[in-house]
Amino acid sequence: MSATAAAGPSTARLTLLHAKYGLIETLRVPVAVIGTLVFPALALLFFVVPQRTVAENPEFATAAVISLSVFAVMSNALFSFGLTISENREKPWDPYLRTLPAPGVARVLAQIVSTGTLGLVAIIPVVVVGGLLTAAEAPPERILAGVLALMVSALPFMFIGTAIGYALPFKAAIAVVQIVMFSLAFIGGLFLPPIMFADWLDTISKFTPSRQAREFVIWAVEGGPLPWWVWVGLLVWTIGSFALALLLFRRDQGRRFR
Repeated sequence: MSATAAAGPSTARLTLLHAKYGLIETLRVPVAVIGTLVFPALALLFFVVPQRTVAENPEFATAAVISLSVFAVMSNALFSFGLTISENREKPWDPYLRTLPAPGVARVLAQIVSTGTLGLVAIIPVVVVGGLLTAAEAPPERILAGVLALMVSALPFMFIGTAIGYALPFKAAIAVVQIVMFSLAFIGGLFLPPIMFADWLDTISKFTPSRQAREFVIWAVEGGPLPWWVWVGLLVWTIGSFALALLLFRRDQGRRFR
């Protein structure tokens, strides 16, 4: 027997294996996937496309498509991490998985891979509707830059969802995730452009990860200067939410496995 076989499968292989079955488990409940895929595209179709002053303006239409793409990724991250983790904590299968001789990082990375995959799939209907029915436009290299920016800006939402999942039982997590999601969407300018905000609301909005993610992706797609508060805010939210998620994970670990 080779040394590699004796050591067992690698972390990368275990990550892909967990991600594969995580996706299969999610796809077994189609309504959960359909909601993630359809709602942002419907919002674009019903609230942006009929407003021809917005839909026929390339700058406004592109910003609207980006805003709803950020919402699609944010909602997927919050629901996938928040509800999946809180639900798994109440099942006997989760404690059993923790007893297996596999690194915990493989499960964490698998969750990121599976959630990220669904998040990227969720923006496809938004981009298709925006490309066909509005004047939104961007060169291919800028679209790729926007996708990369979406992946980076999704990290705070993943960690916030993780914190909710480890802090609350499943029934409470459902309500909290919905409140957090819609609050961040409205105050972050994902449903209404920040140009329509009052000055005080615009100031508050700049402190939210949803507004920072919106501006970051717009910058990646359209270019131009990047305000300092965007990248600083995303960095602070990423580090802060990660620290909170790690703290709550360790608290949950100590309560249930000591």
